[in-house]
Amino acid sequence: MRLLFSYPIKISFLFSNLLSSSNSLRLGLSDSLRSHRDFFPFLTTQSSSLSMAAIPPLSPSVVEEGLARKLWIKFRRESIFAMYTPFSVCLASGNLKIETFRHYIAQDVHFLKAFAQAYELAEECADDDDAKLSITELRKGVLEELKMHNSFVQEWGTDLAKEVNNNSATLKYTDFLLATASGKVEGVKGPGKLATPFERTKVAAYTLGAMSPCMRLYGFLGKEFQALVNPNGGDHPYKKWIDNYSSKSFHAAALQTEDLLDKLSVSLTGEELSIIEKLYHQAMKLEIDFFCAQPLAQPTVVPLIKEHNPEEDHLILFSDFDLTCTVVDSSAILAEIAIVTAPKSDQNQPECQLSRMSSAELRNTWGLISGQYTEEYEQCIESILPSKEVKEFNYEALHKALQQLSDFEKRANSRVIKSGVLKGISLEDIKRAGERLILQDGCTSFLQKIVMNENLNANVHVLSYCWCGDLIRSSFSSGVLNVLDVHANEFVFKESISTGEIVIKVESPVDKVQAYNNILEKYGNDRKKRTVYVGDSVGDLLCLLEADIGIVIGSSSSLRRIGSQFGVSFVPLFPGLVKKQKEYVEGSSGIWKGRSGILYTVSSWAEVQAFILGW
Repeated sequence: MRLLFSYPIKISFLFSNLLSSSNSLRLGLSDSLRSHRDFFPFLTTQSSSLSMAAIPPLSPSVVEEGLARKLWIKFRRESIFAMYTPFSVCLASGNLKIETFRHYIAQDVHFLKAFAQAYELAEECADDDDAKLSITELRKGVLEELKMHNSFVQEWGTDLAKEVNNNSATLKYTDFLLATASGKVEGVKGPGKLATPFERTKVAAYTLGAMSPCMRLYGFLGKEFQALVNPNGGDHPYKKWIDNYSSKSFHAAALQTEDLLDKLSVSLTGEELSIIEKLYHQAMKLEIDFFCAQPLAQPTVVPLIKEHNPEEDHLILFSDFDLTCTVVDSSAILAEIAIVTAPKSDQNQPECQLSRMSSAELRNTWGLISGQYTEEYEQCIESILPSKEVKEFNYEALHKALQQLSDFEKRANSRVIKSGVLKGISLEDIKRAGERLILQDGCTSFLQKIVMNENLNANVHVLSYCWCGDLIRSSFSSGVLNVLDVHANEFVFKESISTGEIVIKVESPVDKVQAYNNILEKYGNDRKKRTVYVGDSVGDLLCLLEADIGIVIGSSSSLRRIGSQFGVSFVPLFPGLVKKQKEYVEGSSGIWKGRSGILYTVSSWAEVQAFILGW
């Protein structure tokens, strides 16, 4: 059982809209989903659809902002992949080989020349004098960047840009930019045929749509890298590069580019704005390809599978389910399915059906149970915290303390079973809800990539407190994810209707870590095991610490509070990788190991994928 209403969506209110819509004895969830899907933000009519849970919904102030800002938010996922490329991590750490940086500068010179040319073509198309002036200023900024690159050349005493040809990624990117700036865009008249000022302005807008993501991305990376440069820790070899892209002047130029895109696109149609969106996204992907194409002759900590040998190594990924994979806790979903499908107080129940409480009685009972759980959970957390914060990580003391949570969860689950609130739910309704359950953005695609890569020699296990394993299995039933191993509790069914009983298998942190260790034992010792655990709550804490790499997704305050009190360190993943890269040398062993007392935090599944699999 989990903290039932910790998620901000008011489940009870959302489901209550369904209760008044049914005149039948029993409102089937499958029908209600089709008729009232607007009331179920955590369900979707297409099981493959994903939410943007990892990126919070746009606030009204953001919605009112321009096109460029909206596109940056929409494709922020790609910026994560750019930041986690081996080139970026090595550059941020300061141990990027100088030969690689020289090659990058040579390629970037070719790119910047095309960038300046694209600005020149956009200036010719712009019909507004102010827009022309802005583009002229932006082009001058690119020429200043080229001067910085020339300063590197002077230091090295050789101009690699003259000696090194464009690689395929650079050529693909520059061809894309210049083609766009020349009007070679789908739905636009060819060069020389731009008869009206509007058509010319439209091409200028398309060009800025293909250029602004580069400016914003470099500004983003510059700020992220700058935050990791120790001002008192000696010179960073690439400080000049980082200082340039984190500077106020560069960010002003990026903002100017975005403002110009907003201005040029204000009169465009929805179809034309869609073209800009495609160009923006394409530019982001080409930028990642550009970083990935830089040759590295050094060991790197990313992606994790880079050093993975399927013949000798076994990658085992564990994940929690509730609020790690999902956007809503499953206990609330199951309870509300029971409430929605329950008979009303004035309805008679057929003798052939299990006796059930009315929907009103269920809602009242569930409110009492969840309220009691919340109150006692907070008391339990307070009781297991040590009187003084532990200075050094102490796994044994933490394990002992969390045993108290086991007793609490057992009592809570017993109350749920005895109450009968989960009696009478159709297995079909559970499966349909699972199939339409919205998962965290990027979760499904990442797990699919793991499972579909037959050469990876990897397995995925879902470890969950969820009362009903069928809900989990059905949520992963589409595509190839039906092969995931699910370890959860199970409803007891009689003729496909739940009896209200639960076969308890996993209900506490201690149960979870025992299941985790039992799973690992089954793999034997014939291959070296690399374990990763992704979780979000106190229930995952022991497993997170046992794994070679424990990744915390989300921002559970109780998890961090308890962990910190027992000496656990919570480190944002990217800074943690940069630190690892500084220390990493070829042939290093034990770079990742369990019970280190360090857990890595992420805001989305995109970070998990970028770290483990890369682009």
